[in-house]
Formats: sequence, C-alpha cells, structure tokens
Amino acid sequence: MKRRSLTTVREEPSKNSRNGDYAIYVMVTTTAVLSYMNSLNGDFVHDDIPAIVTNGDVTGSNSLKHLLLDDFWGTPMADVNSHKSYRPLTTLSFRLNHALAGLRPWWWHACNVTLHAACCALVARACVTIARLQRPFAALAALLFAVHPVHTEAVAGVVGRADVLACIFFLSSLLVYHRPTSSKKCVWLSIVLGALSMLAKETGVTVLMLNLAFDFYRCWPFVKRSICSLKIEKKCTGLSIRSIKVLLSLALLICLRLALLQGTWPTFSPQDNPAAFHPSFFVRLMTFCYLAAFNWWLLLCPWSLSHDWQMGSVPLITSGWDPRNLLTCAAFGALLLLCYRFIADLEVQRHTPAVIGLLLLVIPFVPASNLLVTVGFVIAERILYIPSVGSVIITAYGVQLMWYSKPWTKWILVIGLAILAASGVARTYRRNADWKDRATLLRADLVTLPQNAKLHYNLGNFLRETEQQDNAIRHYKEALRLWPSYASAHNNIGTLVTGADNAEHHFLQAIKFNKHHVNAHYNLGKLYKKSGQTARAIQMLEKCIWLQPRFVQAHVELLILKPESEKRSILSKLVELEPNNWEHFVLYGDWLRLKGLQSLASKYYLEALKLNFRNRNLEKPVRGDLISFRYTALMYRSLGQKSRILQLLTRWHTWRRGWPSAAAAHMYLRDWRLKMELEGRVQIYSKAVNPTKTTTCFDHSQLSGEVKIAVKEKPTNYEENKKQVTNLKSVRNKIVSTASDSNNSACECKKCGTKKRNVSISSQIKTTHNKSEIGHKEKQCNLHKEKTVKNSDVIPNIGGPLSEHILMKTF
Repeated sequence: MKRRSLTTVREEPSKNSRNGDYAIYVMVTTTAVLSYMNSLNGDFVHDDIPAIVTNGDVTGSNSLKHLLLDDFWGTPMADVNSHKSYRPLTTLSFRLNHALAGLRPWWWHACNVTLHAACCALVARACVTIARLQRPFAALAALLFAVHPVHTEAVAGVVGRADVLACIFFLSSLLVYHRPTSSKKCVWLSIVLGALSMLAKETGVTVLMLNLAFDFYRCWPFVKRSICSLKIEKKCTGLSIRSIKVLLSLALLICLRLALLQGTWPTFSPQDNPAAFHPSFFVRLMTFCYLAAFNWWLLLCPWSLSHDWQMGSVPLITSGWDPRNLLTCAAFGALLLLCYRFIADLEVQRHTPAVIGLLLLVIPFVPASNLLVTVGFVIAERILYIPSVGSVIITAYGVQLMWYSKPWTKWILVIGLAILAASGVARTYRRNADWKDRATLLRADLVTLPQNAKLHYNLGNFLRETEQQDNAIRHYKEALRLWPSYASAHNNIGTLVTGADNAEHHFLQAIKFNKHHVNAHYNLGKLYKKSGQTARAIQMLEKCIWLQPRFVQAHVELLILKPESEKRSILSKLVELEPNNWEHFVLYGDWLRLKGLQSLASKYYLEALKLNFRNRNLEKPVRGDLISFRYTALMYRSLGQKSRILQLLTRWHTWRRGWPSAAAAHMYLRDWRLKMELEGRVQIYSKAVNPTKTTTCFDHSQLSGEVKIAVKEKPTNYEENKKQVTNLKSVRNKIVSTASDSNNSACECKKCGTKKRNVSISSQIKTTHNKSEIGHKEKQCNLHKEKTVKNSDVIPNIGGPLSEHILMKTF
C-alpha cells in the first residue's frame, strides 16, 4: 500500500541519481577497507579464543545440531553456567570461515573488513532513501561511519562480527520496510530480516520497534486527520495492518528468545557489572544514567578506548555532587531537545534526518542500558556499532543545515570535516595496531585504564603463560590491591607461589570470596593430594564435581584416590563425559584386565583403536595410535586371536601411509596381505629344505620381484588401478600353481618325513613352495604360526571410501 512520500529533498533524475549512488558506494567501501587494512595482520585475541579457537561449534568437533542448542560460547543453553547469548547465525558464519580457511586469522579479519564495507554501503543507502539527506551529506555520514574509531572492537576483533552482521540485517530490514512502493511482501520480508538480525545478535530485534515508530511518524498526518474527522482513512488502515503484523511478530520472537533461556537467566557477578549489585537505588540510577551519557560521549569523542571496562574502570557515582553528573545532565538535555524536535516535526515533517537519527541512536541502545535487563558489562564499544549510525546521521544533518543557512561558514565546515575525517582514519589505524596480539592489546589498554583490575589480571595470565612468573605475580597483586575480593587472582597466585602454606592460603581466600569457584576447589584438592591428605583431597574434588559435574580432570584425580570398589563408576562416568577420548577407554580396559575380565577389556581397547581410526589425522603424533593398537594387540594375543592381530596390523599400517584414493589403498592392502601370507610359507619351506642353516623366515620380498610393484608408484587412473590389481592376482595364482605342480617333488624333514636336499635358495623358490594349501596341514612355521584367514575378512571389495576399509568390523 502506498504511503505519503517525503518531499524534503528534490530528487534528481533517476539515471544521474543512480550513477551518483554508485560513486558514493565505491568511495565509502574503499575508505572502509583502507582504514582497516592493517587489522588483517591481527591474531585471535581476547574473546576470540573462547568463542572461536576453543569452541567446538566453530571448529567442527560438534555437530550442526549443537550449533542450534548452544550459546555463542559453545555452552549448552540449558546449562546453568551458560551466558545465554544465542547467536547461531554468527556462529554459523564462523564455522563456514573455519571450513574454508581453518584458523588462519588473516581470512577471518578479511571477512570482518568485507562485512564492514558492505555495512557502510547500506548506511549510505539508508541516509539517502530513509533519512532523506542530500547525497553529498549522505556520503559524509557514511564516510564518518566508515572511519569511526569506536568500531575497531567490532571490526578488528573477530568476535565483533556479531554486531556487524546484526547491523547488516538491521539496515536491510529498515530499507525493505520503508520502500517508496511498499507491499505485504515487503513487510514480511522486513520481519524475516529483523529475525535474522536477532539471530546474529540479540539487539537486532529492536529494528521491528524502529520500523513501527518511523512508520507511525510518516503516517501521523493521516492519523491526526482520521482522529479529527472520526473517519478512518485508507492510509490509517494500512498502518494498522502493518502494526499488527509487526507487533505479533515481535511478541513471537521475544517469546521464543525467552524460551531459549531454558528457565534460567544468565548469572553475572559484581565484577561484571558493579552498579547492578549496589543496594542503593539512587546509586544505581545515577551510575546507569552516567554510563549512557558516557557511551554517547564515546560516539562524539572516541579517544579513550578499551576492550574491557570492568572492575574499577568507571567508579560508581555515590553522591549527587559528583561532577560527572554534569555530563549526564548535558547528554539528557540534548536528548530532550531532540525529542522536542521529534514531536514538533510530526505535522510538517521537515526534519526527517534528525528524527530517524534519534530513533537509530536510542532504540538499539535500550537493551544494553540496564533499563530492561541487567547486562554483563559496564561499557562495551561494540554495542555502539548500530547506534553510531544515528549519531553520524544527526551530525551530517547539522552540517547540511549550516551549509545552506550560513554560507559564510562553508570553508570552516570543509576544514573541520577534513580534520575530523583525517583524525578518525588516524585513530582507527592506530587502534587497529593495538589489536595485533594479546600482549599489545593489554598493555595499550592499561595505559588508558591503569585502575582496571581485570586488565592487570589478564596481563598476569599472559605473563604466566610466557613463563614470566615474577611479573605475573606482580600484576596479580596489583589486581588484588585494586579489587581485594578478586577470587580468580587469588587462585592464580596460589598456582605460582612457593610453599604449600602460601598456596593453601590463596586457594582458601578464593573460595572465601567465591564459594562456587571450581578451579580453586580443584587446585586445593590437588594440593592436599600432594601433601598426603587424602580425605581432604577427596572432599575438595567431590565439591568440585558437585559445582561442575562435567569437570573431567576432577574425575581423573578421584580415580587415583578412590578405592578399587568405586573406580568402576568413575571410569563409566569418564567414558560418558568424553565418549570420543580414547585414553578413557584404555584406562577402563586396564582396570578390567587387572580384574581378569579379558574379553570385556578387549572391547574397550578395540573401541579406543576405533576412535583413533575415526578421528584420523596423519599430521598428529603417532602416540595415541600406537598405545591403543598395542593394548588391543596384546589383549588379542592373550585370548589367542592372532588373526585379528593381523587385521589390526594391516589396517593401522594402511592408515598411517595415508593413501589419497580408495583404489590405491585397496591395492596396497592386497599386496600387504599377500606378503604377510607368503612370509609364513617361506619359513616352512626353508625349515623343510635346510633346517640346519637358519631358524628364521626369509624376507618375503625375496619371493618374487614382481610383488613389489603395488606400492612403488601411485596409480593415476582407474585403468592403471585395474591393471595393477590384475597383475597382482596373476602373481599370486602363479605362486599357488607352482606349489601345486611341485607337490610330487616335496622333500622330507624330521617332523614330516621329507628328505633333506641341498638346493640353493633361489632354485628352491623357483621350483618348490609351501604345501599348506594342498593338504599338508601338519607343516607349520615355528615362528609364524597363523590361522587361515579368508580374503573377505581382511581385504574388503573396492568401491567404498577409505574409511570403510579402515573402520570395518574385525569380528
């Protein structure tokens, strides 16, 4: 249904306007890419580690089903420790990134920069079509957005992609909903885009409220006329229908989002958001209002930037005489003036850019303002990515008004804007360098916020990992000086200090300030175990498991301390917690073997071997394969199942060679099996012909030089594969036929009645062969006693992938 068109700006001819728009898009995207070019050399830092590097939903160790059931950090939404941030669309983009480029940071940063450039183009489009800015000033707004330094956390930090993706769908929904010629499909499409924005980040759902508010603003003259005349106009009917659709969709999306919380809200601590836990309502109100004003100040003057504003970065406002309240009053005074302009402009609608700028500035920021729900941060620069669109629109509109109302200020505006853009590029470029790696980021932010206890703690963690123990302890103690109840700092100091008494003191302090600190209980339990206090160690480890039932390390420690009667339940729990960890199956198999349960132990050893085959990686160390293979083979030997040992050896050997095709692997398997069978026959023949010369089997490679052709070169096509397999079969048939023809000339030995003959080794191989295939079953090699194994049991028919040959059943 058509709506009232806004005629505040004279439209240019369509062809010229289209060419002008393309020029704006090219200029803005190029500027955005160049501004963030040096961020491509950055590493994974800060939140990138838990959200990407160690997240199984991203690296592919978890199935796609987990991607829909887990939160942004890879924890199940039903878990009480979940952060409850549900962003599957962003996680899916991370997974695609990992599938295409692995964990090479350059490609991840390149994807972020590309998405930011696309977002800048959408900002330019929205400024022209929605905000109704003239094209030069729309280009100015998009340019300021592209180089804004506050965006460095969202673009240079890979995790910030959630905000960039949400902004792309946010602006797309806005553009689709407010098209000049709207239809029912446009409304539904904008709702779908809003839902996608919410799946990228939760704040994206606010686009539906913004669409509804701006739609009401545009249709207000018709609504007022209908109220005055008591007659509903056609325009108002369309507004009502659209409002019902949007409100119902918004209610449904909010209900679904609340259902995903699984009945529990995210849990935060005073370290995350100190103001939210203060008992005084006025302290909370003044602090939250100041934080909102400070966020707006960061949009106007983004000089003091940090990736972490927690724990002392912004002290609480406990008095009405605090000078920071002046900034709060100034910010809210400016906001009230904009609201007055919004209300005064409802009838004439001459200041549409100011109205849409105000809506974009306020509505997306509301979920992060602590007014609706408590958030887990004090200030986060990444959440300003969407509100900054409204800020640059208001700025560009102010420049546009001054440009036409006061012509004598043009040269001042040009110089000022040039300085503003250049300073934005320089600050962005410099801030990108801070995000190069973890150490650089922490040290740069400590210069900005030396009173931040968490920054000292994180730097202490980095120094500990790089073996700088003394400096790490110094920063941990500084964190405790700034925040005395910092439990994690106490715990980490306890892991570094010398002396059991000092370590125990810090672990107990950590538990005192945070009785749910899992690592402190675990470390204290290990300390008691080391000092011989078994009962206290078991008590601490059991408390650790009670706090976090899936703490595998605690179960492993309890396995050592618990008596034999309780070990089986712990082993079963370990297998249940990590069903893909071959070490747990080996531990369980060892315990069963010591108990005399040989058959059951072999099943667990075999499962450990299957896990190594299933998660095969030729570049990984061979230790896991060898251990699981050795235990399985020893168990089969104790059970007398030597044919299975041959099968295991064949599969393991083939897998370690890593053939690139199933045909090549099949030929190698056939050749390997043939050599293993012929080795025993050569031993029998050598003992029968010349028992005094040797007691060992001849090398199976001496049987025929033609047998070696299977593995010298890899086949290049199917015809060559078929030809080599045929040659291999002919060699084997030739050997078997030779053995049959020489049956009458068999010699005798002490055991089987054959006669000793002085024949050279080469002539023996050419004229006589082992007769085990023609009925002489009593002739067996003393060193290589093996059972007859069917060909189908060892070598499967070709036609399936290599993994099928490796993972086939051995029974």
